Amino acid sequence: MHIDARKIENHSVIEGDVCIVGAGAAGISMALDWIGSKHKVILLESGGFEYDDRVQDLYKGKSTGQKYYPLRASRLSYFGGTTGHWSGMCSPLDEVDFSKREWVPHSGWPITRKDLDSFYARANEKLKLGPYRYDLDYWQKEKPNLNPFPLDQDVVWHKMWQISPTAGVFDGGGFNKYYKEDIVKAKNVHLYTYATVVNVVANESVSNIREVQIKNFDGKTHTVKAKHFILAGGAIQNARILLASNAQAKQGLGNDNDVVGRYFMEHLEIQTAELWLLKPFDTALFTRGKLWCELAITEKAQKENKILSGTAGPKPLIESRLTLPRMEAWQNEDPRKSRDNMLQNRADASAEAKREKKRGAIANAYEFQTRMEQAPNPDSRITIGPEKDELGVPRANLHWQLTELDKRSIRRINQLIGWEVGKAGFGRVKLKEFFRDDNDTSWPEGTNAGWHHMGTTRMGTDLTKSVVNPECQVHGINNLYVAGSGCYTTAGAPNPTLTLIALSLRLSDYVKSKLEGH
Repeated sequence: MHIDARKIENHSVIEGDVCIVGAGAAGISMALDWIGSKHKVILLESGGFEYDDRVQDLYKGKSTGQKYYPLRASRLSYFGGTTGHWSGMCSPLDEVDFSKREWVPHSGWPITRKDLDSFYARANEKLKLGPYRYDLDYWQKEKPNLNPFPLDQDVVWHKMWQISPTAGVFDGGGFNKYYKEDIVKAKNVHLYTYATVVNVVANESVSNIREVQIKNFDGKTHTVKAKHFILAGGAIQNARILLASNAQAKQGLGNDNDVVGRYFMEHLEIQTAELWLLKPFDTALFTRGKLWCELAITEKAQKENKILSGTAGPKPLIESRLTLPRMEAWQNEDPRKSRDNMLQNRADASAEAKREKKRGAIANAYEFQTRMEQAPNPDSRITIGPEKDELGVPRANLHWQLTELDKRSIRRINQLIGWEVGKAGFGRVKLKEFFRDDNDTSWPEGTNAGWHHMGTTRMGTDLTKSVVNPECQVHGINNLYVAGSGCYTTAGAPNPTLTLIALSLRLSDYVKSKLEGH
């Protein structure tokens, strides 16, 4: 059921069993999971079904520290959220990513990979992926010509991705295209568009949430009351609304220990090295289709080298050299124009690469893009300042800060792959110049991030270092939860969407059990 919050009577009171704030990947996945249940679900979306410049303006904010994309253009504010710009890459986190690693400060989830496996399988279904199998052996039996590089598997292994058809980077569709009809037709799910949450109101002891207040540009204010409230607006917006809801808790809800907004993490995605093959290598393993593969470093080698999790994927060198770093291509405040700039640059690079090949350019050379987790860093954070948006909510500000461990790890990942390629005798790896000096901790101007916001409401059992418990419930508040990648304790190498949906479905089951009195 769909209701436009601009068209109902001012000061309406909306009531339900569960209120989900945000209709992106996490919010829609949970709402789908509740379809047909006896419970009334309120799903709130700040925008409508189409892009709206005025709504998008609510995402404006300032960035300091390491160069970042314009905050206004790094997320989409309409039904389906940023799946409208998503590339569809899906792979689960590895067991080591959940572990406490003594060489990675602030690492260690309070749950394990096994706790998520059944939810990963369900997330696979929501994303319309193939079977929940991400091992190379399985796919070699299903697909031809998936020949791996002959590398020492004690050091480097082949990590598989599946590509979701629900990705919207090329057509702008995303979850809006695939799930709008399901949500609108659901009798027990009440989707309110143009319903921006501006405040979360707790009881006097701040142990329960009583209501959330929503506004829109038609000057209307409404109240939503529910038994349980789930923030699913993305890592920046979830932290922002918790910090801004400070009438009863001076530092913001769930922020007694000044943790909300801290530990902001991204995936570093950087062109790091060149791979030169001695002769052509016959494989379709690294050709993007429904599957994708990258070279990953084993847990054993990570521990021995005291480095973060990361993977490297080869792309034809001719094309890669002609492609702008995304941090340069995606700098327009309008996310549609930034997307068009990026896709046009890729198309131009691909066309020019084909022309160069016809002129005899070397074909056995590739460039590695390394995809690596960022070390959790409490000084990398989201804050709010005095400037407010049009609806009166303080704007979010980002200070993105990398560490020496990040630079050392991305360098060593490529060194390890290079050494193993050399030992195997089928090629050579040449590091980019900015990685050759072991004492250089600086980052190049075009350092890319993956548009993957994580960690600002991190999960844990230590209240001084986390915001939510293992069930994604905000510490000390019985009926307030956070869904999405903001709950990540560490980021791992894979793109976050598959894992954030798995976590959200796990949270959905937990809230159902509480409603049933279990």
